[in-house]
Amino acid sequence: MIPYPGETGDMTTKPRDEMRDYVGTGQLSGKRALVTGGDSGIGRAVAIAFAKEGADVAIAYLNEEDDAAHTASVIEEAGQRAVRLPGDLAEPAHCRAVVEDTVKQLGGLDIVVNNVAFQSPQDDLTEISDEQWRRTFAVNIDSFFHVTKAALQHLPAGSAIINTASINGLRGNKTLIDYSATKGAVIALTYSLAQSLADRNIRVNCVAPGPVWTPLIPATMDAEKVESFGAQVPMNRAAQPDEIAPSYVFFAASRMSSYYSGEVLAPIGGETLPG
Repeated sequence: MIPYPGETGDMTTKPRDEMRDYVGTGQLSGKRALVTGGDSGIGRAVAIAFAKEGADVAIAYLNEEDDAAHTASVIEEAGQRAVRLPGDLAEPAHCRAVVEDTVKQLGGLDIVVNNVAFQSPQDDLTEISDEQWRRTFAVNIDSFFHVTKAALQHLPAGSAIINTASINGLRGNKTLIDYSATKGAVIALTYSLAQSLADRNIRVNCVAPGPVWTPLIPATMDAEKVESFGAQVPMNRAAQPDEIAPSYVFFAASRMSSYYSGEVLAPIGGETLPG
């Protein structure tokens, strides 16, 4: 395992998360975006894809300064402004500060991606401490509430909110009980906000990926589980972040998804779900 929360540089096999082959078409020209958990993994790929589509991007993250600096540099290579916002999004006051700093430094806010996450696998419910339960909820769902609530006073009509859930929020996971519960809550929050904000013409959607190769995986799983990570899906592999980011571009760009709100897009490697 690598130290939590995980740095890309510590990974033996690096993920593809820089959207190097992605060619933007101006779908987000002039937009301002905030991506939480934007230093690496899915968040990095999303932030860079947004930049390649013409958006300035603020990334919020815990303390992974090397990863955040690299993400910002790639955003700037794409010709867009990058803002780095370190700190603990489990704290409501910091969630509000991140939004205010984004607005101040980018001059406004049009797209919010709630993507930050915490997980700590346990074999049994009784092994989940009170502290872990609270931490998981504080990061994975409470921050979505606090960031979104603060952002609503700044988001104009036509804005987009995109939440990151997980396959585990759709079907559960016996070793990620608290994490799965928060991801189910993210989906319900998405449905409810989509209804609540329709009158303001603010679209709210959700991406619920299956296994994705990010620093969080080797930082929270033992070597045996890392070795087989993603093997259970029909495609027999985990996704790369670069494969997931276009889903966020789709939801962010009104030209492509103006009639989509309250939707859950699940890139899960060929797995099918009943119901």
